[in-house]
Amino acid sequence: MYPKNTWYVAATPDEIDEKPLGRTICDEKIVFYRPAAGQVAALEDFCPHRGAALSLGQVCEGKLVCGYHGLAMGCDGKTISMPGQRVQGFPKIRSYPVVEKYGFIWVWPGDAQLADESKIHHLEWAVSGDWAYAGGLYHVACDYRLMIDNLMDLTHETYVHTTSIGQKEIDETPVATKSEGDHVVTSRFMNNVMPPPFWKANLRGNGLADDVPVDRWQVCHFHPPSHVMIEVGVAHAGKGGYDADAKDKVYSIVVDFLTPETETSMWYFWGMARNFNVKDKALTAQIKEGQAKVFAEDTVVLEEQQRNLLRHPTRKLLMLNIDAGGVQSRRIIDRMLAAERPSPVVA
Repeated sequence: MYPKNTWYVAATPDEIDEKPLGRTICDEKIVFYRPAAGQVAALEDFCPHRGAALSLGQVCEGKLVCGYHGLAMGCDGKTISMPGQRVQGFPKIRSYPVVEKYGFIWVWPGDAQLADESKIHHLEWAVSGDWAYAGGLYHVACDYRLMIDNLMDLTHETYVHTTSIGQKEIDETPVATKSEGDHVVTSRFMNNVMPPPFWKANLRGNGLADDVPVDRWQVCHFHPPSHVMIEVGVAHAGKGGYDADAKDKVYSIVVDFLTPETETSMWYFWGMARNFNVKDKALTAQIKEGQAKVFAEDTVVLEEQQRNLLRHPTRKLLMLNIDAGGVQSRRIIDRMLAAERPSPVVA
């Protein structure tokens, strides 16, 4: 259902403060905590004494202390101490590779020996002062692959997001899909259209007229295991569209990290990075608020879709040309899953 030998976004740094955080990632119950300032650790959320959830405990002098009987764990999963007890023979619990990078906490739920930080694809907007970013987290009761389908085909915007980013020209403009190794790209370019409400607000936010025709673009990038970055924006019509000078456009990247929780639920880390008027905190808050409403609309549709699929498990879904981005993304996931399956034993 989901590859495990890969990096997933598990949390944002502010979610892990003085207290540990329990979170299920790919059906693995994991506890995240900070053994020291600037450090992060991840262990199986299971006390080796009586099976209590370590995430209900506390961090004391760099050790994770179980909130049931005071057992103290080290970052490597080995029991360090327990009041009045000898613990040298306690079995280790599992520790997970974890890293804090690009403003997120990343975890590798698979084979720890295969973990390689360089496999986290570069995020320029997260390290450059030329960009501003704000986002949030939703828990969504659907298969994470349904969200990939949703984000790699933005045709639904005309119908789901009628008051914010939807417009009829999305339907009327063909979408192109291509794959480059494990990178899938879908793109749609709409020329000489009027901007919808969300983009009118962004034009004003960059000091541009919002009542004139624009050239609009949507370029969706899928990176395994489940990350979708979408280049979006508008430029005053006739100024070059996607390639227009910065003074004539607003350009952003919609950030989507889709982390499986179970087969029918996920953690959705969403946000938007922009490279215009980056010091305007009020604009950042405004964009975040607008984007939160858009993604909440998606959540309603996808959760009901998941319920329908569970009610009708034998029904075959139809595939159209607009679904190509999701289909090709799923093929990459299937290849990753196949690579993780044990080789058949030859007698």
